[in-house]
Amino acid sequence: MNLRRLAETLNLSQTTVSRALNGYSDVSEATRLRVQKAATLHNYRPSMRAKSLATGRAMTIGHIIPVTSRHEMVNPVFGDFIAGAGETYSAQGYDMLLKLVPDGDEERVYRDLKSRGTVDGIIIHGPRMDDSRIPLLKEIGLPFVVHGRASDVEDGYSWLDVNNKSAFERATKFLIDLGHTRIALINGLENMDFAHRRRNGYVHALSDAQITIDPTLMRSEEMTEVYGYRSTQELLALPAPPTAFLTSSMMVAIGVRRALEDTALKMGRDVSVITHDDDLSYLKNGEGVPIFTATRSSVRDAGRECADMLLKRIKDPTLPPFTRLLEVDLTLGRSTGPAPIKG
Repeated sequence: MNLRRLAETLNLSQTTVSRALNGYSDVSEATRLRVQKAATLHNYRPSMRAKSLATGRAMTIGHIIPVTSRHEMVNPVFGDFIAGAGETYSAQGYDMLLKLVPDGDEERVYRDLKSRGTVDGIIIHGPRMDDSRIPLLKEIGLPFVVHGRASDVEDGYSWLDVNNKSAFERATKFLIDLGHTRIALINGLENMDFAHRRRNGYVHALSDAQITIDPTLMRSEEMTEVYGYRSTQELLALPAPPTAFLTSSMMVAIGVRRALEDTALKMGRDVSVITHDDDLSYLKNGEGVPIFTATRSSVRDAGRECADMLLKRIKDPTLPPFTRLLEVDLTLGRSTGPAPIKG
């Protein structure tokens, strides 16, 4: 069954059938339902090329990855986000373009995508504090949604973010309530907005408890297992080592655990660890009782929601910016316990 035969069966024009299947508001609800029912009955699936011609859209969403950010973004978190977004794209007949671009070449790539009509919209990943991509995409008129936020960008834009400040403030207070006062922060790169907000939450909780802020207990780097391992080794070698660690990713937390095992310290008894857990499909926080106490959110769900927000803006560019702030759960695991009593 092709579009022409489906239209003949319904005694409608091909244009009407196409617009009905693509949700145009100028097609009545009764006609739209009739067309959808017939399409299902005859197992009709419009080709992407036909759909593109009918809508005047590329039917493709772009995800652009700068080379400098490839490790920070192309990781299990990015993979789960893409999987969630891909489910939404597929359900609405869209394809996805993943493009790795050279450093300093992003502006040219975005302008080229817009001028060629290659994509209908963009998801911005890993926003920095003052992210130049946001004003650029607004200038060239390419719809976008930011996964995260950019604190220093004041103009309105669509975003979906986790409440990173609240999550790390809550986690730090939990450790303080367990009696810990020497709490280390092993954070992501702090020119990235999420890491900046997490540090603010950590500092705010310590200040509220009148605990002195100690810069020697803070680390900021690309979030890898090796970074977690080496940072823990350095911190444990301090004259007054931390009794608790707060980490920005599961990969970092795994490195922390390896370093503790190498020094014969038991996680949850001698040293406590809390991590941020994105509820990843391929990097689970144990089965049953979680390995790590964690601030938890689903990045796959975030991918689905960001994609849905973007497709709505593409369909109706007059809509005001969408914003969504997701709160996290604090999930108790085996990695935390009371601060050790000094003998």
